[in-house]
Amino acid sequence: MQKRNFIMKTRRILSVLLIVTALFSTSCGSKSDNSAPKKAKNVIVMIGDGMGPAQVYSLILTSQEQTAFERFPYSGFSITKSASNEITDSAAGGSAIANGTKTNNGVVGMDPDSIPVPSMLEIFAEQGKKTGVVVTCSVTHATPADFIAHNITRKDNEGIALEISEKTGLDVLFGGGKKYFTERKDSLDLLGKMWENGWNIYDSLSQIEDNNAKTMVLACRRHMVKAPERGDFLPDATAKAIEMLDNENGFFLMVEGSQIDFACHDNDSTTLVEEMRDFNKALNVVLDFAEKDGNTLVVVTADHETGGLTIVDPQGKYTRTDFKWTTGSHSAVFVPVFSYGPGAENFSGVMDNTVIINKIMDVAK
Repeated sequence: MQKRNFIMKTRRILSVLLIVTALFSTSCGSKSDNSAPKKAKNVIVMIGDGMGPAQVYSLILTSQEQTAFERFPYSGFSITKSASNEITDSAAGGSAIANGTKTNNGVVGMDPDSIPVPSMLEIFAEQGKKTGVVVTCSVTHATPADFIAHNITRKDNEGIALEISEKTGLDVLFGGGKKYFTERKDSLDLLGKMWENGWNIYDSLSQIEDNNAKTMVLACRRHMVKAPERGDFLPDATAKAIEMLDNENGFFLMVEGSQIDFACHDNDSTTLVEEMRDFNKALNVVLDFAEKDGNTLVVVTADHETGGLTIVDPQGKYTRTDFKWTTGSHSAVFVPVFSYGPGAENFSGVMDNTVIINKIMDVAK
């Protein structure tokens, strides 16, 4: 009898162990399935041209409300030196972000041997995603050109405009620079050519009628006027671009706060803060969309720092803050990286600007 009871008790214990083991295995299997990294359908890269840590902090110091930068869960720093110089220019710095290759200062979308390197915009277009670029400078300027064109010199605005006019993997382009399409030395009618190839071309965002057509807005002859004189062009253009690009296959959008750099070259503290506020508005537009969408990776960085800005009390008493500029050119300091959305955790720490594209491609679907 005792032997029988022992056997029955042993069987019950074994049965319980089998059930617990099965439940544990199921739980582990479920956890494994759910732990697969989520992919991003959409990618938005935002570049504050010339924006270093002090430029970001200048916005925080002068804002009564939380800034968009404080909404990002992850942040890091990017190393910006070019292939030719310890201090990069926008062409080389933007190229490294756009295509992952160090190049010489002044070169657009090419390696140091002048061989074209495809940008992430071009790669995503090949994958069937819609693509767009929004800037407040000429669309032929260094940073937008890095994502769209390939040229041995950033100074060749007319050559870059010609390449833009022939671009098939681009759906939305908002900014300035109309003169390089219409007042050309070769007398080519690039806008007429683009109309024939299916582009809708306007002078303002309010004129856009067809969200499904390839659309270019050239809002001024060259660069746009500084903030706040140009109104809310950047945040409005960003919102419109997202509206036009959003589709089931996903999209890629590059937005540049172009004139942060201009203000810093001029050591103009007042305009810097206005440009940062303008960029902040565009950031909030993007983050609001990304939070609602759930499938959008947002990466914010800079091509370099401009002005060597620091914020100090000149008397050293910690009682006031003044902007102190140390150069009218670029500097060699780190620039910040902020990220939100699927894969955002991969952008923390210190990284070279050339790895940003790889981190983006790893999480994009």
